[in-house]
Amino acid sequence: MYEDIINKKAKVALIGLGYVGLPIALEFAKKVSVIGFDINEERINMMKNNIDPSEELDSSAFDGCDIEFTCNLEDLKSAQFFIVAVPTPINEFNQPDLRPLLSASRTVAQCLKKGDYVVFESTVYPGCTEDDCIPVLEEVSGLKWKDDFKVGYSPERINPGDKEHTIVNVKKVVSGCSPESLDQIAKVYEIVVQAGVHRAPTIKVAEAAKIIENTQRDVNIALMNELSIIFDKMDVNTFDVLEAAGTKWNFLGFRPGLVGGHCIGVDPYYLTHKAEQFGYHAKIINSGRYVNDSMGFWVAKQTVKKILATGENANGAKVLVMGATFKEDVSDIRNSKVADVIKELQSYRVQVDVVDPHASSKDLEHEYGFGLVSEPDGPYHAVIVAVNHKEYMGKSKDYFESLLKENGLFVDVKGIYKNFQGQLNYWSL
Repeated sequence: MYEDIINKKAKVALIGLGYVGLPIALEFAKKVSVIGFDINEERINMMKNNIDPSEELDSSAFDGCDIEFTCNLEDLKSAQFFIVAVPTPINEFNQPDLRPLLSASRTVAQCLKKGDYVVFESTVYPGCTEDDCIPVLEEVSGLKWKDDFKVGYSPERINPGDKEHTIVNVKKVVSGCSPESLDQIAKVYEIVVQAGVHRAPTIKVAEAAKIIENTQRDVNIALMNELSIIFDKMDVNTFDVLEAAGTKWNFLGFRPGLVGGHCIGVDPYYLTHKAEQFGYHAKIINSGRYVNDSMGFWVAKQTVKKILATGENANGAKVLVMGATFKEDVSDIRNSKVADVIKELQSYRVQVDVVDPHASSKDLEHEYGFGLVSEPDGPYHAVIVAVNHKEYMGKSKDYFESLLKENGLFVDVKGIYKNFQGQLNYWSL
């Protein structure tokens, strides 16, 4: 398989061309022949015109790429090495939603031939590839796993908005269903991953490695968020505490904040779901999830309490929220916990204006029921810097004072303006 791919006798196909799939597809397309498949025809047409619908990649990223973008199943049948990179979200009950993954598995199965390879990159719980995906591949294709086709798992490590840690320079975990398939899958990924690969002994190990990467971060951030609640009651600034504690060589530099997005805020639920099936209730992981899922409401409630403390009414108060995406310097609004802040403020009859230089007002309206204002229209009873976009860094005290009513509240969620303590009516996590 590896020899056929590098000699362009076989094609690599990417199924799902979002934040993860498109960068992988384009990197492979610089070296080998690639088919980029997505069910969204509008997105396919944009990519045919060298436009990344996710706004992560410049048009130059498409230059010199041997890639065919398509939403036609017939075009996909000419591939021999399939990489599935579709979302694995959770439902309203925080349970895994495998519908996109199983749908993609059915799509691949309709194109599967003897000798083909299928590698899953979507984040799942240990056992999902073998227990959920492979049965679909076998049933629809009529082929037998291991005998007729090979399967592997290589968890994605794409970080939206991160230009430093890309697929090229981050070590890739790979796994296969046999020693031979592992060797072939590893060699194929080594075509593009300059940092090299780590060969996991089993598919389940590779799945588990991915799921705990984000679970570890989630639990650590939850501890910081809980500490911030405790320190707030003691009238101690958490970021001052972290700065002091961070002078010790082995102190871990996690910080409090709103934990959203499609990874850290989602992946732990896949692990706890599988743990329940084995009769174990994950205590630390679930507690961390509870803390982090509550932080948006905590920020909003503290904002309202402090507005009331200035003698103003919450009903009819005006608040400006700066930033609506799930993290800084990206357009991605999936599972943004800023929406929780806004929803909770509105429950107190607060009038909320939202600005964000990266987010789409149309997408926010569709997803959360609120849009963006073109410009702030103060004065405001409170200004909340919710996301530390580069456009919001380095603003002066005078700038925020111009937006605020006299003695208005300045909420600095990420602590990027902690030097304003004592100069403004200031609060942060």
